[in-house]
Amino acid sequence: MAGVKQPDNKSHFILPDLGEGVHEAELINWRVEVGDTVKEHQTLAEMETDKALVEVPSPWTGVVSELCGNAGDIINVGSVLVRYDIGGNSSNGSSAPKAAAVQEENSSGDAGTVVGTVSGELEVSNRFVRREEAPKATVNGNGKALATPAVRRIARELGVEIHNVPGTGRGGRVTASDVQAFAGGGVATAAPALPRSEPAVASFAPQAVAIPADLPPVDHGDTTETIPFQGVRRKIAEALDRSVKTAVHFTVVDEANVTALDEKRREYAKVLGQKLSLLPFVMTAICKALKAHPALNALVDDANAQILRKDKVNLGCAVDTDHGLMVPVIHSADTLSIMQLAGATAELARGCKDRTIDRSRLSGGTFTISNVGSYGGMFATPIINYPEVAILAVGRAKEQVLAEDGKMFVGHVMPLSLSCDHRVVDGAEGARFLNSVVQLLQKPELLIS
Repeated sequence: MAGVKQPDNKSHFILPDLGEGVHEAELINWRVEVGDTVKEHQTLAEMETDKALVEVPSPWTGVVSELCGNAGDIINVGSVLVRYDIGGNSSNGSSAPKAAAVQEENSSGDAGTVVGTVSGELEVSNRFVRREEAPKATVNGNGKALATPAVRRIARELGVEIHNVPGTGRGGRVTASDVQAFAGGGVATAAPALPRSEPAVASFAPQAVAIPADLPPVDHGDTTETIPFQGVRRKIAEALDRSVKTAVHFTVVDEANVTALDEKRREYAKVLGQKLSLLPFVMTAICKALKAHPALNALVDDANAQILRKDKVNLGCAVDTDHGLMVPVIHSADTLSIMQLAGATAELARGCKDRTIDRSRLSGGTFTISNVGSYGGMFATPIINYPEVAILAVGRAKEQVLAEDGKMFVGHVMPLSLSCDHRVVDGAEGARFLNSVVQLLQKPELLIS
C-alpha cells in the first residue's frame, strides 16, 4: 500500500471511541497479562464510561508486551492502551502485520471504534481513511449532513460548511474531529485526536475542577478498608459535584393521601395476578403534571445560555445497585400505561443490576424520580440530575390518623420531596407542580382516565 511504512516488531493499540461523545474511560481491570498471546476480538480490559461497563476487545492477534495503565486510571480516547510484540510470535502472521502497518500510518488518530451495546464483548471496527481516498460527506434524506447540534455549532464557529465535511462517525455521522480536521485542511481519520498524556490518577472531583493544594490532612488511623473513588462511584461523585456547583437547588415538600390509590393498586394487582407497587402510579401522575407545568420538563444548556423545554417526558428512575446509583431512562413515558411503566421500570432495574443495560438507555432524561421510600426513607433533599431542572423523591407511604370533614380515619400518606433549579423554576411554580401531583394521587379516577 502506497504511503504505508513497514511495521516495527512492536505495535500498539490506542483506546478507540467507546461511544458518542465519550472522550475518556476509566480502566476497571485487565483481562490479560504481559506475555499473553491474545486472539482477535479477545477481551483486553473492562472500562467504565458514563456508568456503563464496556469490554474492549483486541483488534488483532498478537503477544501482549505492555499494558499501559493500572486499575483506576483515566485513559483518554486516542491514548495507547496495549502494546504488542508481533515479531513472529503471532499465530496469525499475515493479519497482525497488516493491522500494525495501518496503525503506524495513523498513529496520530484512533485504532477504530467500538460498536455494539455496552454489554458483552464488543466489536472493533477499523475506520482508517487515507487522505487521497477521503470519504464523501454522508447526508440524510433531506440532503443535510448527519451531525449533532453541538457539532454543527463547532462548524459555524470555525466557518466550515458542514455539508462538505466527510463523516467518519457511525453511519457516516460528522464528528467534532472531522470538522476540526477539515478546517485545518485535512481529513479526520476516526475519533477525536486528543493530546497524548500519561493516564491521570482517578479522582472523585470533575476533571475540570482542580483539587486544592491546601487540603487538611486526613487521619488514616484505625482504617478498616480503603476504597478508591473509581468506577460508577467516581462517575456519581462527578455528576453530583457538577450539579450542586451549577444548578441552584431549592426543595419543596408535601404529602399525598394515597388511601384510595392504594385500594386501586390492590385491585389492579388482584386482576393481573402479580405484585404492583405505587411507583408506576406516581410516574403517571408526574407525566400528567409535567404536561400542565412544562417548565419542569426541561434541560439547561449552560454552554449556550438556553433553557430547552421538552415535549416528550423521558423519565429517569434512580436505581440502587451493588455498583452504585444508576439512572436509566424510560423514553416517552407519557405515552405508556401504568402497566407498561411498571414493566419498563422492572426491565431497566434488572439491566442496571446485572450490567446488561444498553448505554443509550442511560441518557436523554428530562425529569427524574427517586424512590427513597423503598428503603424506608420519608422526606429527602434530592440532587438534580443535571442538566435536568427537577427531581422528585418519593418517600415510604405510612399509615396515619387523618381527618376529613370533621371525621377521623386511618389512611396511607406518601411523603414527596421536589428539588428544582431555581434559575429555571420559580418557587411558586415548583409548589404548583407538586400540588398537581398530589391531587392526581389523591383522586385515582383522574390518574387513570
